[in-house]
Amino acid sequence: MLDLIIHIFMLTRNIAIAIILLSVTFGCHFKGGSNSEHAYIGGEIINPKNKSVVLFNTKGEIVDSITLDKNNRFLYKVDNLKSGLHSITHGGEYQMLLLEPNDSMMIRLNTYDFDESLVFTGKGAKKNNYLIKTYLSNEEEAKKLVKYSKMEPEDFFDFVENRRENQLKEFHEFLLDNDETEFFKSIVEANINYNTYADKEIYPFAYFGSNKMIHIKDLPENFFNHRKNIDYNANYLSHFFAYNRFLFSNIDNLAICKYYEANPYHSKFNRHAMEYNKTKLDLIDSIITDTTIKNNLLKYKAREYISNNHTEDEADELLHYYLAKTTNKKDKTYMKELVSSLKLLRQGNMLPNIELVGYNDTHHNIDSIIKKPSIIYFWASNSKAQYRNSHHVVEKLKSKYPNMDFISINVNDNDDKFWKKIIDNYNFSTENEFKFKNSKAARKKLAVNYLNKSIIVDEKGIILHPNTNIFSPEFESTLDNLLQKKHLVAKQDAF
Repeated sequence: MLDLIIHIFMLTRNIAIAIILLSVTFGCHFKGGSNSEHAYIGGEIINPKNKSVVLFNTKGEIVDSITLDKNNRFLYKVDNLKSGLHSITHGGEYQMLLLEPNDSMMIRLNTYDFDESLVFTGKGAKKNNYLIKTYLSNEEEAKKLVKYSKMEPEDFFDFVENRRENQLKEFHEFLLDNDETEFFKSIVEANINYNTYADKEIYPFAYFGSNKMIHIKDLPENFFNHRKNIDYNANYLSHFFAYNRFLFSNIDNLAICKYYEANPYHSKFNRHAMEYNKTKLDLIDSIITDTTIKNNLLKYKAREYISNNHTEDEADELLHYYLAKTTNKKDKTYMKELVSSLKLLRQGNMLPNIELVGYNDTHHNIDSIIKKPSIIYFWASNSKAQYRNSHHVVEKLKSKYPNMDFISINVNDNDDKFWKKIIDNYNFSTENEFKFKNSKAARKKLAVNYLNKSIIVDEKGIILHPNTNIFSPEFESTLDNLLQKKHLVAKQDAF
């Protein structure tokens, strides 16, 4: 299941960072009383994309939008601080950080090279540097999961367990020279452990594939022993990538057992079966009591099904099943609007008209630029790997389908110069490079919930496929079948 691995991996946030300890003077001196329940966070943004930094608390709620001064610096006191994983965003970039009382942490970054330039200094920097080190390690290992998944089950189990034990050993050696809080220790250990647990849960899909998922029952008896140690209601980890990565795959696997209770063992596993997806919602509802974790999982699992080209009746059926379980009013509104948008994006409908801005600052309605059968694909300025890879894949597709157009749309709402800077830096062709004039409205209208989504239309703007993935191994065969069926354009043989 290469698609599944790519999908999960692409869910990873943009927090891979090269860390160097610097001494940076910002003209402010941080002080914190020993009994205080506050922390300071400040820093400098080089080449800012806008004039503010947004701080989020441990619940993912906005604490404040902090305005940059004339030197593009900021300083903020967080009162009534609750120890935990906070995050900041700037111009579409996202960074998670651990804040505890008395921390006084400085951040310095250059938006033109976010990953490689971001630096933490000050009190609280060392623990964040170490936490990011584990993020980096996990991200590198995730890239190799496709290769690792070819191992036999026993070998894979030993490999990931040895890796986990080595990471824990290294961390405990770090603690010998650094006096850190128990909360910090629990965060790092959770990051190491849940990342390994997630790899084990993903492995069956990668190793067996959809056709042979029944063999999940034949895995070694101790393969899923980690499930005895799971806290499904760890609220302090509710926005933690490794934890959610585990939960997503674990729920899928638990639902497979239920799937084969109702289907013959020799039958092909159908990931899009209605009952299988309802079972996932049932499991989430029964296993998890924490409302934040439960509502998030319910939303993403329901959206996963609804977004995958099901009939209107099927989408409505799962929507109502989901609405009966979630307690989040905003999520309910969001999902209802998503289903309404998807109904307008059915095959055979005209593509909804949206306004675009071209590289040369020209304004267009999208229907005015569609002259040939076209593939519309999307990218974001803060997802470097995705926009490089998508443009690379499209260049290959252009040589195979010379009679098609490929329309690239940036989804960000930052100043145009940042979008253009990427296009210039990577020498992307400026032809058919656009951005949304109103990103929020356009993303909702086109149901762009995943950057890897692409839309295929004919020369009149009629939708041939509302939600496909140019990275999928099946993409070209899907495209060929659509074009042949419509008698549009033929694929050109590769040289």
